[in-house]
Amino acid sequence: MKKRFINFFALLLIIVANTDGFAQKLITKTGTIKFQATVPSYEEVAAENKSVSAVLEQSTGDFAALVLIKGFRFKVALMEEHFNENYMESEKFSKATLKGKIENFDSSKITNTPQNFTLKGDLTIHGKTKPVIVTVKISKAANGVNAVGSFEVKPEDYDIEIPGLVRKKIADKIKISYNFLLIK
Repeated sequence: MKKRFINFFALLLIIVANTDGFAQKLITKTGTIKFQATVPSYEEVAAENKSVSAVLEQSTGDFAALVLIKGFRFKVALMEEHFNENYMESEKFSKATLKGKIENFDSSKITNTPQNFTLKGDLTIHGKTKPVIVTVKISKAANGVNAVGSFEVKPEDYDIEIPGLVRKKIADKIKISYNFLLIK
């Protein structure tokens, strides 16, 4: 798992090094992704990962994010264990990625007021890739930009099996929220 992450990050660095100037790339290794799958009247099903890597090529709007599945933290340790072993199979499917393009991205027009952009790309979870369209709110930040938003996924779209015993305790649609401070 670490080797895959190192290879992915090395590839990102090679891409950065082989383009016209580092200033066009904005990067984070401390992005945050939260997910919420709670159903009313049942125990909270939610987790957060605070070490998400992402890169934005300002000149083209190309975007990529990588999250290690084992980095999600739950309030209940047993829930975290079940998430990794039974649902996400994180030994086999160690990461999730989002690769795409932010449409009509123009870094010179980014202000302190968040603006909505559309990111079209491919989301890979649990070894399965599906096209997605995600709204991203982008605003100016010191030495870069803030990119925040949320979207929903269905576990069955990514071949994630939820056993019948707990099916009613987990939402049909999982809300994923993200927050990236991307800097030079």
